[in-house]
Amino acid sequence: MDAIRECCAGLDVHNKTVVACILNGPLDHTPQKQISTFGTTTRELLRLQDWLIANRCQEVAMESTGVLWKPVWNVLESTCDIVLANARTIKNIPGRKTDMNDAFWIAKLHRCGLVQASVVLPEQLRDLRDWTRYRVKMVQAITAEKNRIHKLLQDGNIKLSSFITDVFGVSGRLLLEQLMNGEVLDEEQLRGLVKTKLKKKVPELMDALNGRVRRHHREMMRLHWDHLLYLEKQIEQVEARIECKLAPYAEELEWLDSIPGIERNTAAAIFAELGPEVHKRFETEEQLTSWAGVSPGNKESAGRKSKTKCLPGNKFLKRALTQAAWANEKSSNRIGQHFRRVRKRRGDKKACVATAHLLVKIIYSLMKNRSGYEEKDVPESTSKEKALAYYLKQIEKLGLTVQVTSPETS
Repeated sequence: MDAIRECCAGLDVHNKTVVACILNGPLDHTPQKQISTFGTTTRELLRLQDWLIANRCQEVAMESTGVLWKPVWNVLESTCDIVLANARTIKNIPGRKTDMNDAFWIAKLHRCGLVQASVVLPEQLRDLRDWTRYRVKMVQAITAEKNRIHKLLQDGNIKLSSFITDVFGVSGRLLLEQLMNGEVLDEEQLRGLVKTKLKKKVPELMDALNGRVRRHHREMMRLHWDHLLYLEKQIEQVEARIECKLAPYAEELEWLDSIPGIERNTAAAIFAELGPEVHKRFETEEQLTSWAGVSPGNKESAGRKSKTKCLPGNKFLKRALTQAAWANEKSSNRIGQHFRRVRKRRGDKKACVATAHLLVKIIYSLMKNRSGYEEKDVPESTSKEKALAYYLKQIEKLGLTVQVTSPETS
């Protein structure tokens, strides 16, 4: 392996210790090796920084081990050119494994330019990413509490979900409050509580509310209900913080929001993972699709290609993209046409990932060209047109030509 750096360092980061190895020397000679161990407190990390400065080492590489790399990054970011590497791509060969050997291996790879840098956004965008990811967790927690309430309703023979589309809508919440308070409703009281079209279903709702709700159900439901209301208030505060941090990037959010299937919260989640000026971090759209985890893997041997899963990527970005892909399932735009076209051949799940792949390419193009989404008027082909195109292609393969005329002109 040819060296490209005269002086560089490799860090093996752990919870309590950081093992650092510096390789220093001419490119055509065996470098001198220095190894030292430091703690992970701020004082110890500052000592690591001074040690690197004293040895005139600015090129540093380390593994992205969970969140343990963040304290090291925060301290060394101002004085070193740090490369954060995926541990899967710089795994050492099997054999004797020690912390010193790992640090030396990382430094050796970095000296030869074999460490692929992970994407690390600026601090402001990392903060935004924390908020958007936490919002996803809160939405999941709200859904879990709603499911627990549904379970208690079924256990108490309350069949509201059979007649109300959204039990947690305006009418449903009023009825749940009465159930938790132990109220017995007559038809007039029920008609005064429900709204709009549900007034026509009062007799059915009376039957649905005639269950066997015990004190146990009411107490459990009250706990879940209070937690649900608390989470809903919290998520409003989280969304307010997200909007505040997105204020400098209103133009980029407008571009993302113009894509069919991507609404405001999804656009915020995608932008928090990608950041602005995507084309400067990813030279091609293929690199971005691979990093997002929506690019097909390669598995070829002896000239034969085998089926394989998508490459592992950013799971938070992939979640937002697949959510937007499902939103286009029945849309009439070209994204929806792409979804249905793939679904006929490969099924729903593969169509979802393929559509997410298309969305990544669209996002890359919009961010690079700094413009919003413009829908292309591409009419969806009918089954008759597709069959005609298929048979014409088969005839051309036989070296024949056919002139197609409509019945009206013949």
